[in-house]
Amino acid sequence: MDFLNAIVAFANFVFVPGLAYGAQLAIGALGVTLIYGILRFSNFAHGDTMAFGTAITILMTGLLTTAGITFGPLPTALLALPVGIGATILLLLGIDRGVYKFYRDQKASPVILVIVSMGVMFVMNGIVRFIIGVRDINFADGERFIITAREFRDMTGLQEGLAIKTTQAITVVVAFIVMALLFWFLNKTRTGKSMRAFSDNEDLALLSGINPDWVVKVTWMIVAALATTAGVLYGLDKSFKAFTYFQLLLPIFAAAIVGGLGNPLGAIAGGFVIAFSEVTITYAWKKVLTYLLPESLEPDGLVQLLSTDYKFAVSFAILIIVLLFKPTGLFKGQSV
Repeated sequence: MDFLNAIVAFANFVFVPGLAYGAQLAIGALGVTLIYGILRFSNFAHGDTMAFGTAITILMTGLLTTAGITFGPLPTALLALPVGIGATILLLLGIDRGVYKFYRDQKASPVILVIVSMGVMFVMNGIVRFIIGVRDINFADGERFIITAREFRDMTGLQEGLAIKTTQAITVVVAFIVMALLFWFLNKTRTGKSMRAFSDNEDLALLSGINPDWVVKVTWMIVAALATTAGVLYGLDKSFKAFTYFQLLLPIFAAAIVGGLGNPLGAIAGGFVIAFSEVTITYAWKKVLTYLLPESLEPDGLVQLLSTDYKFAVSFAILIIVLLFKPTGLFKGQSV
């Protein structure tokens, strides 16, 4: 019985939160890896792209709920998500046309584009704060839990309870759908194959008649959809605060690099590696170990390697280790 309680405690505090967080990082990392694989630079404005799309979604959610339109037991933000995606697509296409296109035409090096993206990042950060402010916003409505800890305890008779939030289940389901659609698009559609060809060999793709401007536009549109979806899912699961999305840039880049920058499958794997690493290292293992160990060996302290305040340090440490010992990542960074 103690073993089952330990398993439930582990699932409740490590596995389920890690799975949801990993899905959010994976979707975010897919956007980073697409830009790197096709446009050949690391986009430091990606975190603030997520913040912008989420901010517009929150504003639209407020309008819908004020009008009495909800999504029943599901968060109303899911109804507002297409508006957020549409606004982010327009923003990214405008930024590309007004900023990045100039440097592409000049054949600027990737380092220059990275620096430019940092400038875009600060401007977008200011725009988001101007639009929605700097406060912490909870915008999840509908049913909060699929199953509560008390219901689980009553159902199983165990001492430990397992609570699964609606937003966690939605995150995993939406992430699976998004990943499946992206891989189908890249492998089965003509535009997707053009993007892969452009990524593999730009000169050969141009000789084959592929329109580079169209490939760039489609890339930004997909990135806008991925970034907004990841941002909204993260905000629903936790809360929205503009600066938090700026901080998320580190674990998202770490996920993309750990998996192999430029490799979509690697971005997904990297997202879960980073998420479970953060959750595992910052979790206090005392409760789980108390169930598993004899009474004489029960720990007195929390058995927590790092405080949750340092969770982003875990991402940074993993990033440094990977860059030192396996810079190509788990799946060998390559073109899309």
